[in-house]
Amino acid sequence: MRTLAIETATEACSVALFDGTELIARDHRVLGRGHAEQLVPMIAALPGKGEAGRILVSRGPGSFTGVRIGIATARALGFAWKAEVLGYPTLALVAAMARADLPDQPVTVCMNGGHGECFVQDFGDAGPLGEVHSLAPAEAAASCRSKLVAGNRAKELAELLGGGATALDILPDASAVPLLHESTLGSDLTPIYGRGPDAKLPGEAKA
Repeated sequence: MRTLAIETATEACSVALFDGTELIARDHRVLGRGHAEQLVPMIAALPGKGEAGRILVSRGPGSFTGVRIGIATARALGFAWKAEVLGYPTLALVAAMARADLPDQPVTVCMNGGHGECFVQDFGDAGPLGEVHSLAPAEAAASCRSKLVAGNRAKELAELLGGGATALDILPDASAVPLLHESTLGSDLTPIYGRGPDAKLPGEAKA
């Protein structure tokens, strides 16, 4: 079965097409913004216009807009192709990429969040060691459980941790989805935002 992977949760926008676990083609671009304009043409440029029997898409956390674009595209293509659509957590993919060459070492994933905060989550052999949190850099350093830090805010966190910390500056890449354990994939496509909404209803603001 062919699998199409879609990753749009960060400034990187990437797609990859697999036959089983064999990579057929990929496209990885660091866009910053513009995922909505670039994603569908990137998929259409893949062999067979990217058509697959299974679609894997990032659920975040990350860019609110990017996450929603990726999931909406995956849903639409799944409907058109009658394909199975499964979601995965972005931070789990970054952890899998970091641990690919260091399988015995736990890793703390630190990704850019909103309002200067970081999305932080620890991972070990059995998967996540806790929930994802949105924290200020100093709070992230205080909660860090590993000296190996990966993600697009890894260098900043490693500097706060001091000597002995190793930073892997990693952006998630759709071509790395075979590194994910099957347990991280699921039919729930609800975005993982990692933090509460900034806007509140009048009643919530008073509370």
